[in-house]
Amino acid sequence: MGLILRLLVAAGLAADAVVHWRFAPEMAFVQGGSIDGDVLFRIQAAVAGVVAVIILTYATRWSYALSFLVAGSAVGALLLYYYVDVGALGPLPDMHEPVWYTDKTISLVGEGIATVAAAVGFLTVGRRKRDDDLSFEHEHAGNF
Repeated sequence: MGLILRLLVAAGLAADAVVHWRFAPEMAFVQGGSIDGDVLFRIQAAVAGVVAVIILTYATRWSYALSFLVAGSAVGALLLYYYVDVGALGPLPDMHEPVWYTDKTISLVGEGIATVAAAVGFLTVGRRKRDDDLSFEHEHAGNF
């Protein structure tokens, strides 16, 4: 189960990274904060890619928490900027885009899967280790 969760998280983050990387040049026109849209998309792509590698390398609570934060914030941003024109937020440009297309769906599905799988991983990774430790102690009771 742990490997499947890690693969789901990594695949979702990879989809997020690819879509953001591909669309970064098209976001160059989005300005308004101190960070331009293309830079913001490249940062998101890089962070998602790095976190995908981290979750594949380390299946710990902190790596699942980090994955959850990256994927969940991407889902939140995508939905917020689709439904609400909040304007520029601090250093972030006005990213309002009330249109839907295939790549946005791919990004949302990947980010959503990664968010849910990361939450499940976060809630179960410590429990699995404790259960394994308790099972080992139970099996070897009296042998010490």
